[in-house]
Amino acid sequence: MWKSNINPPKDAPILTDQDPPAVDGGEENPERGNWTNKTEYILSLIGYTIGLGNIWRFPYLTYKNGGGAFLIAYLTMLVLFGTPLYFLESAVGQFSSQGAVNVWRAVPLLQGVGIGMIILTGLMSIYYNVIVSYGIFYLFASFQSPLPWHVCHDKNCSDASLVHCNTSSALVANWTQDNRTCTSSDKITLGAQSASEQYWNRVALRRSSNIEETGPIVWHLALCLLLSSILVAAVLIKGIKSSGKVMYFTSLFPYVALVILLIRGVTLEGARDGIDFYIGAKSNLTKLTEAEVWKDAATQTAFSLAIASGGLITLASYGKFHNNMFIDSMAISFINHATSILAGFSIFSILGHMSYIYQVPIDEVVNDGFGLAFITYAEALTKLPISTFWSIIFFFMIFVIGLDSQFTNLEVVSTSITDAFPKSKRAYVSFGCSCIVFLLGLPLVTEAGIYWVSLMDAFIATWILLVLALMELIGFIYIYGINRLIEDLEMMIGKKSVWFWLWWKACWFVISPCILLAILVWSLKSFEAPNYGGVKLPSWAVALGWCIAALPLVCILIIAVYKLSRAEGNLWKRIKSLCYPSEEWHPFLDIHRGERYSEENCRKKASKATDGEQMSMAVFSSM
Repeated sequence: MWKSNINPPKDAPILTDQDPPAVDGGEENPERGNWTNKTEYILSLIGYTIGLGNIWRFPYLTYKNGGGAFLIAYLTMLVLFGTPLYFLESAVGQFSSQGAVNVWRAVPLLQGVGIGMIILTGLMSIYYNVIVSYGIFYLFASFQSPLPWHVCHDKNCSDASLVHCNTSSALVANWTQDNRTCTSSDKITLGAQSASEQYWNRVALRRSSNIEETGPIVWHLALCLLLSSILVAAVLIKGIKSSGKVMYFTSLFPYVALVILLIRGVTLEGARDGIDFYIGAKSNLTKLTEAEVWKDAATQTAFSLAIASGGLITLASYGKFHNNMFIDSMAISFINHATSILAGFSIFSILGHMSYIYQVPIDEVVNDGFGLAFITYAEALTKLPISTFWSIIFFFMIFVIGLDSQFTNLEVVSTSITDAFPKSKRAYVSFGCSCIVFLLGLPLVTEAGIYWVSLMDAFIATWILLVLALMELIGFIYIYGINRLIEDLEMMIGKKSVWFWLWWKACWFVISPCILLAILVWSLKSFEAPNYGGVKLPSWAVALGWCIAALPLVCILIIAVYKLSRAEGNLWKRIKSLCYPSEEWHPFLDIHRGERYSEENCRKKASKATDGEQMSMAVFSSM
């Protein structure tokens, strides 16, 4: 039956925790819908959490932070921080069968956190859709032979090594062949671009000189953006019933592609050197004494698991009430990190071959972000036999991985809208969201579009997610109450031992909040104004970025003030009442919640307690 810190009357009816009879092909919740089967749910989680950051950010961070040393920090952060947050979000979504906004019925005062998640995810989906369009463009371009970025397009381009050595006042070209003892202080880089870099800037992006030089829309990217939006709308037209079917392919193909690329990579000359630089003989365990390594590991864990963006809550909300989300959370968290490690081997084995071909150290060919995928790796593919085939495999994988995450980004927004307006047509909502994302993405495919993408990525998918995650812990652990949360969990997954919950209490109550707070402070302290390709963004663009980042936080404050203005009593009583779950906070189906008592009856019983007891129940129920 329903459990609460306020005891129900003795004559209250008690209902069992058994699942209701399955209807409509196995659904227990036909009104809102469930996953067709557990496999589709797991594949959807995999498709959402395995994003482009696993492919082009994690390998670079591993190389940058000492190889094996970074993996130790990365896995440690997974245990202490990643899985506890993943477990928490999955639990509250499944318990209430509601999206990222309505789960805050548990703590009405903080419902703005859910709205902030939706705004953040909506903004993220705008520029993420543009990144998917980059993948589509390169996929189509890969069907040419030779690959179009294999050759230079003008004289300001070089197929040779761009690193030269200035020794004895004489410039020595291709220094790694002519003078392998060149010191780092003597190395210089000439201004010429590689063929792949030139293709990325001049053909794919048609990049202008700065963000203020907008230029016209790059129509080939706009058409790719339209194709991406149409595909997302088509997949989401029936919600999880249609997207779940697509996940059988889109979630599994990236693994097939990574394994194929890895097998090909390790058979190439120089692959061993690349892997050594990634995680092998050149690992530097002394890096573990540096705070930067732990910050990067925790940040990458938070972003790669998509914590505090609303997606995990949304996907879990369609699960059956007694699904064991604990096992799911543990499995997907470790699969996500294992995928990152696998991607690193696939990437660096081929970069090692590129280093061997050019006869330059591998740190001269490693890049981060867009540069790794669309410049460095694209160039490395041209050095392989049957380069067209390998390029198609790689960029189709990039396209599919990006599309997977975009499905859930739009699903988060659509689910929140349909939860708020149950009578709305799901197909219209999905189509409308896709149209809006497409239209708002058009400025990002102008000649200055890459600067806008970089600006949004720097301010949206960074520290603001850490703030929302911290608010999530404050809301559900400190205010709603950790003991009450555990009671809710045991309704779904059954009784667990005291020792089992002791670990999760320690993580939720102390360890995870402390890690989050430390990362947040470090991130804000070390923040640098974003730039792209060495071009710094103007002060007005940076100010706009801060305004965009502040928008979700402003929503938290506005909603809290609005809720307080509508509550009754003095300020203290209003705060206390809004820290207590509303009447609508309960399992979705009657059979799972038993008799739900009205807030009015609960307040009458609570009013007999002292102020200290009320605060214990309403705010610090876990202590």
